[in-house]
Amino acid sequence: MNPLLQNILVTIFAFIYVFGIVALMDFFVKKGFPQDLSRKVVHIAAGSWLIFWLLYDSSHWTKYLNISPALLWTFLLLQKGFFAKADDQAVKTMTRTGDKKELLKGPLYFTIVMNIFGTLFYGSNLSFYAMGFLTWGDGLAPVIGTRFGKHKFRILSEKSIEGSFAFFIFGIIGTMIFHLIFNIEINWYFLFLCAITSTIIEAISPKDFDNILIPIFITILFLIYF
Repeated sequence: MNPLLQNILVTIFAFIYVFGIVALMDFFVKKGFPQDLSRKVVHIAAGSWLIFWLLYDSSHWTKYLNISPALLWTFLLLQKGFFAKADDQAVKTMTRTGDKKELLKGPLYFTIVMNIFGTLFYGSNLSFYAMGFLTWGDGLAPVIGTRFGKHKFRILSEKSIEGSFAFFIFGIIGTMIFHLIFNIEINWYFLFLCAITSTIIEAISPKDFDNILIPIFITILFLIYF
């Protein structure tokens, strides 16, 4: 197939995937699904968009169309964060409390990170480590921490030992999943170095800023280590 056509088709499927997840979670929220869980499902599903890299023809510049859903969401979050109504689909599925201003924090930072890794670090092994911990670790840590976190601590925001442990475990699992999907060998020493470092960063980060700080520190570790 022509590389241009192939990459355009893959991008269309990526759009359907990302926007379909948001629409699906909006449906479930209307049926009573917890709003905070909906937010994290969207977080994990959106961050896993890089699996579409398998389908792109990387020899053609249009591989960078992979960021199109994230780029569009970046602009949508800005618009919705300032002007959306309370019953807006994104507000209901991507915020903790229903406050549209939340869209201008964690969710917006997350899409910016997706744009960066989908361009500057497209196809790089770094992306699988950074997005593994940011997507799966940071996605599931608050779920576990909120529901099962009995041992609370506060540095710059309230966290729990249970949530930090979940970040550590699910970050490792998420990174392993991405490596297995792309059939790339895992550097186990670096994986556990990332796990320890990013768990500490997540634990001490101000609320919402972990979406930026986690990939920054993993990138620094990667550049130093390799």
